[in-house]
Amino acid sequence: MASPTVSENKQKMARGELYHAFTPELVAERTRCKTALRAYNALAGVASRRELVRLWREVVGDTTPLPAELPDAAADEAQLEDEPLVEAPVFMDYGTQVKLGKGVFINAYSTWVDTCTITVGARTLFGPHVSLYSGTHPLDPEVRDGTKGPESGKPITIGEDCWIGGNATILAGVTVGRGATVGAGSVVTKHEADIEETRAQDVPPFHVVAGNPARVIRKIKTNMDPGQSLQEAHRDTQGAERPMADMS
Repeated sequence: MASPTVSENKQKMARGELYHAFTPELVAERTRCKTALRAYNALAGVASRRELVRLWREVVGDTTPLPAELPDAAADEAQLEDEPLVEAPVFMDYGTQVKLGKGVFINAYSTWVDTCTITVGARTLFGPHVSLYSGTHPLDPEVRDGTKGPESGKPITIGEDCWIGGNATILAGVTVGRGATVGAGSVVTKHEADIEETRAQDVPPFHVVAGNPARVIRKIKTNMDPGQSLQEAHRDTQGAERPMADMS
C-alpha cells in the first residue's frame, strides 16, 4: 500500500497511469535530481571512488550506508568495486526510479527518462549515448495538450549480463532478457505483435538484436544459457576472442 504522504498524482505515475508532470511536487523532485547530478557530473573523473559512490547514491536516493573507509586507498576502492560505475555526464528526470545492479557500467552521455522504474541487471554494460525512455505521451494531440496534458509510462527492465551498444534507445515497457546484446544505434520498442504473442521478453535472453525497430539477428552461443547443451556451447565458443566477428 502506498504511503499516505505520496500524492495520488505521483502514485499514478508509478503505476504507469495518466498523471500530470508539472505539479509542484514532481517539479521539486526533478529539481532535486538535477542538483544532485550537477555535483556528480562536475566531480566524475576527479573525485575518489568513494566520493563518486556517495554522490551517485544521492542522485538515485539510495540511503544505504557506505562500508567503513579503509586506511589504504587501494583497499578501500577494492571494497567498492561492485558498485555501479557511471561515466559523466549523465542525465535523469528523477533518479529515484533508476535501479542498477552490481558491476554495472554506464558509459558517458546516458539519458534516463525514469517516469517509471528502470532496472538494469548486474554486470550489464552500456556504450555511450544510450537513452532509456520509460515515459510516453498520449497519441491524441487534443489529450496530449502540450505541457498541460497528462503523461504516462511503463517500466523498463534490462537483465543481467547484457550489452547495450552506443546510441541505442530503449522505449517504455521493454524487457531485455539476460545476456542479450542490443546493437549500436538500435531502437528497441514494444510492438503490438509482441503483446499479442505474450513474449516474456521483447529481447530474448542470449540473443543479438539490431535495427530500427530492433529485430533478432542471431542467437548467442554461451555456457551461461541453460537452454544450450554444454558440449554445443563449448564448441561454438572456440575463438571467442573475436566476438565482433561473430556478430557479422
